[in-house]
Amino acid sequence: MCRYAMVKYKSHYACFQCRKTFKRKLLKEVTGNAAFQEREARCPDCRGLMANMGKDFEAPPRKQLKKWQHIKELYSVGIAFHSCGCYGPGYIPANRERLIAYLREDLEKYYHQLDFWRNRMEPKTQQEIDRDRSKNGDFLWRVSAAVHERNKTVRNEDAKKYWFERITELETKLAKIQAS
Repeated sequence: MCRYAMVKYKSHYACFQCRKTFKRKLLKEVTGNAAFQEREARCPDCRGLMANMGKDFEAPPRKQLKKWQHIKELYSVGIAFHSCGCYGPGYIPANRERLIAYLREDLEKYYHQLDFWRNRMEPKTQQEIDRDRSKNGDFLWRVSAAVHERNKTVRNEDAKKYWFERITELETKLAKIQAS
């Protein structure tokens, strides 16, 4: 069972400028109303916006500037320490070189997906659709559910657009990390 399912745990918020972390009170604790709109978290020291790092985040000591810079880079590309509590947040690259290698590896996988969709023969009959689902299920289900049509087929153009957007997004993140 998920460790976060039974008790309400608080997320860790990090201020990269002050190199401090705080746990925020749950909104229900403050207002008594869980439906109340939540505001952004601000650092109590510098009043800057704080990053929601998740429940599994462990902050490095304030004096370890390289580690804080690395955590800031991770956050800037969308990697944080969120999980349901069962297995942890997944793979978190330990340093800048591993982060770049990780992003390049993902980029290679995305290009592989795009190549599949460029070369795929689109099924027309129900028999072809069933065969396609059986043979290419791994590729079909990696595309966002929004792309799937009612009969569970995916049009090549929609899938190519989906993967091109993911590639562009990842290349932007990679360029941002390499430039800093």
